[in-house]
Amino acid sequence: MKTGVAQYRKIALDIANKIVKGDISPRDKISGRSTLAGIYNVSPETIRRAIALLEEMEVVISNVGSGIQVRSISNAEKFIQKYKNNEYINSTRDDIVSILKKKKELDLELEENFQKIIDFIERFNNISPFVLIEVSILETCVYMGKNINEIRFWQNTGATILGYKRAGNIIVSPGPKYIFTQGDVIVVIGNTDVYIKVWKFLHEQ
Repeated sequence: MKTGVAQYRKIALDIANKIVKGDISPRDKISGRSTLAGIYNVSPETIRRAIALLEEMEVVISNVGSGIQVRSISNAEKFIQKYKNNEYINSTRDDIVSILKKKKELDLELEENFQKIIDFIERFNNISPFVLIEVSILETCVYMGKNINEIRFWQNTGATILGYKRAGNIIVSPGPKYIFTQGDVIVVIGNTDVYIKVWKFLHEQ
C-alpha cells in the first residue's frame, strides 16, 4: 500500500468497510497495532492515527490489555459516508491536476518542435528555393471538410503542409488526413509563389 499524508484515513476506511461488510464482526477483536502495521505495510504510528480516527466516531474502542474491538456497525457506515466522498474528491482533483500538467507539457513540446521547423527554414531561406508561409482557411474555402489526400493538395499546389494552428493550439506534421476546417491557419512550404498557388486552389475554384 502506498504511503502518504492521508494513508491513515485510507486504512481507517478499509477497516470500516470490513466492519460493514461483516468481514469483522462485533464479536471479533481487530488485530493489534503491530500486526496491522505489518498487514498494511505502514508504520505503527500510521496505524495509531487510523484507529484514533475510528475511535473519534465511536466505530471501535481500544483498551490496553483487551485490544481493539468493534463498537458500532452503524457508526462505521457513517464514517464511510463522511470520509469516502472526501477521498474520492481529493483523488479526482489530483488526477485532473496531473492530466492538465501533462497536457501543458505536451503543448509546450509541440510548440517548441514547431518553432524548430520554422527556425530551420528561416536559417536556410537564403540558399533554398523554398519558402514557409501561413494561409488562413476562410469560409470561402471550396474544400471545407475534405482531407489532403482527397483534393490531391501537393499535386495541385506543389506545397506541403507542415502543421496548422487551431483554437490556439499548434499541431505539427498532421499527415495526409488533415481536414480543412474554417478558422485554421495552415503552415505550408513550397516554391517562391506558393502562397498564390495555395490561396487560389483553396478559395478561388
